Amino acid sequence: MIGSGKDRPLTQSPAIAIVDDDASVRASTSSLVRSHGYTVYTFASAEEFLQSDRLNDMSCIISDIRMPAMSGVELQSHLLSRGHRVPFIFISAFPDEANYNQAMLAGAICFLTKPFNGPHLMECLDTALSREGEGSPG
Repeated sequence: MIGSGKDRPLTQSPAIAIVDDDASVRASTSSLVRSHGYTVYTFASAEEFLQSDRLNDMSCIISDIRMPAMSGVELQSHLLSRGHRVPFIFISAFPDEANYNQAMLAGAICFLTKPFNGPHLMECLDTALSREGEGSPG
């Protein structure tokens, strides 16, 4: 028997947002994350995510860096400025040092280059979810 976390009730499964303007990346990333037993919500843009009723439900956000209108780093900054301290994992087909530095300084868990390795993304997600419960004000 292989423990995959799939026997965990879906209602208690962490919710993961995938924000990417590329439909094929959204679909493949969603499939990968769902296959590990997580609840996944996909969004074609940062604005779509911000307008959703799921904003406060997310345990982690996996976001593209380059998107029309609002970038992934701008989304992270916007959420932080409003007190949402959800872990971020960034993916980019066009990584650059400035975006990497800005994302990591703001607390991103990982910064992956497309095409990324599925197991590496899942390691990043495990790290993000383990950190999410840490440091809660008490």
